[in-house]
Amino acid sequence: MTPAPRPHVVAVRALCEFTARTGDLDLRFTPAPSALEGMEGHRAVQQRRGAGYEAEVPLTGTYDHLTVRGRADGWNAALGQLEEIKTYRGTLDSVRPHHRALHWAQAQVYGHLLCQARGLAGLKLALVYVHATTHAETVLVQEHTAAALQAFFATQCQRYLAWAHSEAAHRQQRNAALVRLRFPLPAFRAGQRELAVAVYRTAHPNAEGASAPAGRCLLAQAPTGIGKTLGTLFPLLKAMAPPAMAPPAMAPPAMAPPATAPPAITTPGQGGPAPAAAASGAAADAVANGDTEVIKKESAPRAPSGLDKLFFLTAKGTGHGLALHALAQLQGALAPHAPGTPLRVLDLHAPGTPLRVLDLHARDKTCEHPGSACHGDACPLARGFFDRLPAARAAAVQQPAPWDAPAVRGVALQHGICPYYLSQELVRWADVVVADYHYYYDSAAMLYALTQQQGWRVAVLVDEAHNLLERARSMYTAPLSPFELAAARQAATGPVKKALDALHRQWNALNKTVGQAAEDAGTPGAPGALHTGATALVPPIAATPSYQAHATVPPALLGAVQRAVGAMAEAQADQPLPPGDAVLAFYWSLLHFQALAEQFGPHALFDLQRTATPPRSRSGRARTPATTLCIRNVMPAPHLAARHAAAQATVLFSGTLSPPQFYRDLLGLPPDTAWLDVAAPFAAHQLQVRVAPHISTRWRDREASLAPIADLVAAQYARQPGNYLCFASSFDYLQRVAATLAQRHPQVPQWQQTREMDDASRAAFLARFTEGGQGVGLAVLGGAFAEGVDLPGTRLIGAFIATLGLPQVNPVNDAMQCALDEVMGPGQGYACTYLYPGLRKVVQAAGRVIRTEHDQGVVVLMDDRFQRAEVRALLPRWWQVG
Repeated sequence: MTPAPRPHVVAVRALCEFTARTGDLDLRFTPAPSALEGMEGHRAVQQRRGAGYEAEVPLTGTYDHLTVRGRADGWNAALGQLEEIKTYRGTLDSVRPHHRALHWAQAQVYGHLLCQARGLAGLKLALVYVHATTHAETVLVQEHTAAALQAFFATQCQRYLAWAHSEAAHRQQRNAALVRLRFPLPAFRAGQRELAVAVYRTAHPNAEGASAPAGRCLLAQAPTGIGKTLGTLFPLLKAMAPPAMAPPAMAPPAMAPPATAPPAITTPGQGGPAPAAAASGAAADAVANGDTEVIKKESAPRAPSGLDKLFFLTAKGTGHGLALHALAQLQGALAPHAPGTPLRVLDLHAPGTPLRVLDLHARDKTCEHPGSACHGDACPLARGFFDRLPAARAAAVQQPAPWDAPAVRGVALQHGICPYYLSQELVRWADVVVADYHYYYDSAAMLYALTQQQGWRVAVLVDEAHNLLERARSMYTAPLSPFELAAARQAATGPVKKALDALHRQWNALNKTVGQAAEDAGTPGAPGALHTGATALVPPIAATPSYQAHATVPPALLGAVQRAVGAMAEAQADQPLPPGDAVLAFYWSLLHFQALAEQFGPHALFDLQRTATPPRSRSGRARTPATTLCIRNVMPAPHLAARHAAAQATVLFSGTLSPPQFYRDLLGLPPDTAWLDVAAPFAAHQLQVRVAPHISTRWRDREASLAPIADLVAAQYARQPGNYLCFASSFDYLQRVAATLAQRHPQVPQWQQTREMDDASRAAFLARFTEGGQGVGLAVLGGAFAEGVDLPGTRLIGAFIATLGLPQVNPVNDAMQCALDEVMGPGQGYACTYLYPGLRKVVQAAGRVIRTEHDQGVVVLMDDRFQRAEVRALLPRWWQVG
């Protein structure tokens, strides 16, 4: 007996956005009304209509097993007219044709629902466009019969239901396959089992009979070589299927339970295991084999609902490749196979695979016409985009996974539409999305916005999560360049020029204060505030002759920014500026600055930094030095917390996440974030770790350190010839070490990392590390060769680390240290700004040496500070430092 179709409920706007968009893709910028302006515009129109006018009319209708509902803006019974009110800025021409078509579609759906509800034979439909500031109305009217509206409604519902049925069938097939999914390799690697169980339990917490709350987080530190990517993807794919699909008893476990219990999962800062944290070996086997009943008893019950989507987020392109490779293995395990035969690891492109995998790439890497603007008048792939999108979308979802850049490009060009924007459309239909961090964590992040808008239950995997801190800081930092301002002032006219000139005056007043604070700091009785002429700055928290940092944004500056933004928005509403225009570029910078200023708090600094001193004028008068203004993020926690909360589960994993409190606090993770530190599968005898206490790499000791470093490298090379990496703190230091090594020990082969290496140059550098090869490659700590590089066996047998890895001591970092002391407590600023980031880079670099259980090697830590207890505490537990 065929089961009854599942009922669907959809809002009028969502229905029309899917079925009724037509025309060009048009991304020419037009400032949109704010939500408040939209509500005020609606209210202004509704108040004018007088007695008998019905506002916000709730309407509901059905077609087959689809329920459509929404609120019509207004019904004028006297005129027999249903109104759809839209607010706009600038001229009415700024409402693009594809937007206007969508507005008419919404009005027609509401018209049918009203005719059906009140038995009307027909009515008038009115699009009422109201100006955001003047509230002037432009009314466009069409007359429709009830029969015509019913036919339109039926067409939209049929289109929607066709996709809904298709998606329901796909979801059923996907979930059934995931329930049966077995681990794709013959056995877990050491530590991989513990990681998989901890990740699964993050999505399905141990709360018997209770739903899994959203926003659960796990910090997982796991060493290189255990298969972190596969060990995190597999359990979250298992967690996607809902509990109602629990399978019958399956085949015997694929591997025996471990001899010892997995490590406890702890909550950072609480000093002990979380209650009921440990999962038994049987539970781990259950995850591996899909035995849901065992999982329920020994680990955690499934949530009432599964997951809609899984986002795998990476910091670098190499992470995409690793994720797609692991997903290929899992896709192969999902394919049917004969009982008793080995699991097949199939090509991810095999037909009939039930898991849709989308690989997102940046626009500059996928744009077919990089010199053209994104609208139909400039780009042929934007022209008629929405007319051809349905066919392209239907073709794309029939493609075997992965939907990577070549696959999406092929479908897009076949249908004459933009590959980049087709990939964005496909996010809605994908099960797994592989993307850069910014797609979920940036202020305008698409994946986060869609998650909120669509109500998706998602899991987020953050690969190499130690990189998220600096990336998030950059996302929520907004510099204003004096050169961008100068270019915008030169190009601007009228009110925009006037507003930018006023901003320039405020900027110049701030310029004059740079250096004054440093002078006042050494002057008894100096004033506590710096005066700009229009306002007074509070005393800076850090000041040098070329830099100041403040705990507030000057109100006069912020006011000037807001007035400039308003003037530029009004001007562009009448005449949109083309991409590349100097005024438009500066407008985007001002918008970002203004948004962060409105959210300003202890997590950020406002700073001023002088550029190079300009030459004197022709008359010999000294010019005022240019200054860059910046809202600088110190602690991205307030910006990221909502994104963690929006996900059902977030797992941040890396080989270096110690101490966990540092990452938990700065990344905005909840206090109950679980912590897992997976024991390394390596033995201490595999790696000799030595400290060279006679060497200091401090700035003042750099010159004296060169000869001892070169001698130590040469002595180790003579003792055990082979391939080595030698890491220095900067390119300048690296070149001086290389020169000294070449002069004192010319018999040691060497090659160097250089600035601005392209892909071919990086590949050539790594190609020197051959099996049985000999030589020393010199590289910068924290650079391209210090992490994400895999040189197993004798391709690399040792590493010299001639630095503690501490970030450069400079006014910016010192100001960040002061700010973190205020937020996290005295003394924490130094650790969070310098010590923890430095030692993380050291451990990442040293991790290049031992890649498998069979490798042997040596690491030499060349600085006396490696003998300090607070430094040793941040080194891997399995190291035995001699």
